[in-house]
Amino acid sequence: MASTYTPIATYTAASDQSSITFSSLGSYTDIRIVANMQDTNLYGLLRFNSDSGSNYSRTWMYGNGSSAQSNRNSNQTSAYWGATSSGSEFLVNLMDIMNYSNSTTYKTMLVRQNQASAEVDAFVYLWRSTSAITSISFVSATGTATIKAGSTITLYGIKAA
Repeated sequence: MASTYTPIATYTAASDQSSITFSSLGSYTDIRIVANMQDTNLYGLLRFNSDSGSNYSRTWMYGNGSSAQSNRNSNQTSAYWGATSSGSEFLVNLMDIMNYSNSTTYKTMLVRQNQASAEVDAFVYLWRSTSAITSISFVSATGTATIKAGSTITLYGIKAA
């Protein structure tokens, strides 16, 4: 990790979880999240400030070595993490949230997911809220404990130069 990254928090699930929330984000310009996670539900939800309204949009693309695809979705109730074809492997998710503490602009998040057995994904999310992000929640899509034990999330703060 670059020396400009300051560790904010690390969480490792000791047992299966239905949600993991970070609410002490510090005073930084941007946040980088490095997550190595598994969800038996094939994917999980990511929400800012517990917002489950239709305030998220995404543009995404993926490739699997023989084909590629892209799409756009508006008015989603969350961002996603860990889109996996099997639900049986841990995925590396790199998430960058720009200008998260600003209270005058919408928030942008860039996500890269690597699934060794299947594909590489890239997402751009827009959270259509001018509220500063004060909490980040990783949530099971079913509400049951599908985030597997051993899943690890680390948040890093990045200050503007």
